[in-house]
Amino acid sequence: MGVKNHLRCGLTSSRAKRSNRFADEIASSPTRTNHKIASPRPAAGRSRNDANWGRNVAFPIFVIMILVSVAPYGFAGEITVAVAANVQYAFEEIKDAFQSQTGIGIKEVIGSSGRLAVQIENGAPFDVFLSADTDYPNALNDKGLTYGDPKIYAYGALVLWAMNKIDLSNGLAILVDPSIDKIAVASPGTSPYGRQAVRAMEYEKIYGQVKHKLVYGESIAQVNQFIFSQAADIGLTSQSSVFAHSMKGQGTWIEADQNIYEPIAQGAVILKHAQQNSLPEAKQFLDFIFSKDGRAVFEKYGYVLPE
Repeated sequence: MGVKNHLRCGLTSSRAKRSNRFADEIASSPTRTNHKIASPRPAAGRSRNDANWGRNVAFPIFVIMILVSVAPYGFAGEITVAVAANVQYAFEEIKDAFQSQTGIGIKEVIGSSGRLAVQIENGAPFDVFLSADTDYPNALNDKGLTYGDPKIYAYGALVLWAMNKIDLSNGLAILVDPSIDKIAVASPGTSPYGRQAVRAMEYEKIYGQVKHKLVYGESIAQVNQFIFSQAADIGLTSQSSVFAHSMKGQGTWIEADQNIYEPIAQGAVILKHAQQNSLPEAKQFLDFIFSKDGRAVFEKYGYVLPE
């Protein structure tokens, strides 16, 4: 895969204008529909005083089942798609086009791939999973929670992004500069983009020097909030974020050298829940993802397409 750095600078009228626009976007963002499925089963030997534990675990799943059980008015059918946060901007266009062409409704749940995978393991009623890597879909497949094997739908890329006018021409080397106090990255524990951001810093042999500067977002969506609000001076995020219509022209960004981290292969898979409820609709959606129209949307947002 070729290496091509892009340097883009955007001018904004004021910081307040950026904040207002960002606030509007967050207010309408599908991340507000995320559901956190509860914690692991308690260890053996816990007292009967913990009888409420089962209800506490079951309730969030029950709520999700109610929320996704009724198809939106006007749609012949419906599926629920778990979407990795880096994909949310492209997904909005894919969702609109798919609904328009098929009459099938879509509900989406946006979050980090790791958290979505945990929710799926805990019984969340999702029909399709668009992950930010292939590890999580493959793990679910190994556990018998998918219908068919995962398939790569796109390759993501990392960018350095800052709201201030910072010279990014030297790539990640800017992170060691004393003027950089906080660096936003996604949590390596739940986000594939976070893991590759750390790998890139390790490859450049700067991770030890900047580790104390890192502020972790739960997902790429939260990393973008840190960058946009300037809670962090700079951040490593997905290239799809800076290609989003609402983010174009905001700040300064440069694509990270793709040779310093592993390719971010992103996998899609139909889940076992669909097999029991909406398999034809889920298959139609997955076919659309890999169709000419679907691939064109991913390419528009800076993803590299598989052959």
